[in-house]
Amino acid sequence: MKNVVAVVMAGGRGERLYPLTRDRSKPAVPFGGIYRIIDVTLSNCINSEVYRIIVLPQYKSQSLVDHIEDGWNIFSASLGHYLRIVPPQKRTGEEWYQGTADSVRQNLYLLERANASEVLILSGDHVYKMDYSLFKRFHKENDADLTISVFEVEPNRSRSFGIVEVDDSGRIVGFEEKPEQPKINPQKPDVVYASMGVYIFKADVLIDVLANSKEQDFGHNIIPSMIKTHRVFAYPYKEKNVIQDYVYTPKEDGTRARVLVAPTRDSKYWRDVGDLDAYWNANMDLTGIDPFFNLYGTRWPLLTYQAFSPPAKTVYASETTENYHVGKALDSLLSSGCIISGGSVRSSVLGRDVYVHSWAQVEESVIMDRVEIGRYAKIKKAIIDKDNSIPPNTVIGHDPSEDRKRFTVTPRGIVVVPKGYFR
Repeated sequence: MKNVVAVVMAGGRGERLYPLTRDRSKPAVPFGGIYRIIDVTLSNCINSEVYRIIVLPQYKSQSLVDHIEDGWNIFSASLGHYLRIVPPQKRTGEEWYQGTADSVRQNLYLLERANASEVLILSGDHVYKMDYSLFKRFHKENDADLTISVFEVEPNRSRSFGIVEVDDSGRIVGFEEKPEQPKINPQKPDVVYASMGVYIFKADVLIDVLANSKEQDFGHNIIPSMIKTHRVFAYPYKEKNVIQDYVYTPKEDGTRARVLVAPTRDSKYWRDVGDLDAYWNANMDLTGIDPFFNLYGTRWPLLTYQAFSPPAKTVYASETTENYHVGKALDSLLSSGCIISGGSVRSSVLGRDVYVHSWAQVEESVIMDRVEIGRYAKIKKAIIDKDNSIPPNTVIGHDPSEDRKRFTVTPRGIVVVPKGYFR
């Protein structure tokens, strides 16, 4: 993969993730306790041996830049490896980045200087494990100018995706951005192929197309026009993306054994965490005895900045010898620095330095860094952003009508508490 350059789109405003994006861009939103969403894409690059990466931020990018500088300073310039953060510089005009294609166009000089054979275009706000070397192999085997990774979805979900139409050879013959009525796929009439926003181009083709076009977006403009003039193929992600890792599987005696499996279930997993419900779902997919998306494999690790906090701990709390409660966490992820002091946590994801006081209850929730949950508080199906001190006896997530008076409540009923709301 030494001739591949990855370009990561990290400028998303993330309006559908508000208020989580009030102070940060979408790729910088915390995920899975200790990570940021962009860590998933960057980890895929490293695990695929892509060591030349360009990140294109724009909207409220300071926390993203801080995170990358603190946690991703792992590249060797002497080997030609780098991770470059490239904010808008107005090198080609007076406009900021106007779209995905325009952001790459404004930085074509970096691609020309890299002298790469292929360019990966990636989103910094998706959750998935993908071996980009297999993607590149498929691309070269088909002598494609552009290959788009696609994911099977039900036709009634087409309004959320760019939908591609393919012929029997896998070549893309049609593309519609978020259609109300997608064209039925003759090979599999019960599903349609959705673009994952993961592309690989021949570098010279990409440079030529962008240099001779003023179109601003890949999905709306560049891809539909390239289908008519270039070899554009669909990469069937679920079928081709084979990642080997260790998983725990049941044995006949009721115990579980650690077994090397290929492909793992989470190598078929992909989520666009573009709205609050999808974000909550993706975090819940990390919990439980057999999670849909497994963070504990050793052959395809998820990398990030490692903060210096003590280990998590659970303790019991008591007022009298007859009135005590054991701190416990079930089917949950606890980050470093967490203290469950006589409270209970179930099916939740807790960030760093979270303190759950005695007799408090946290269920099916995402709790970010430095949140304190007071005694007897009840939190259910909530997302609580950083730096909140929840008062004792507070109830969140149990009465939607009351929650809507103070907080954002999603269509699914997830309550979102902004950063620093409770001080």
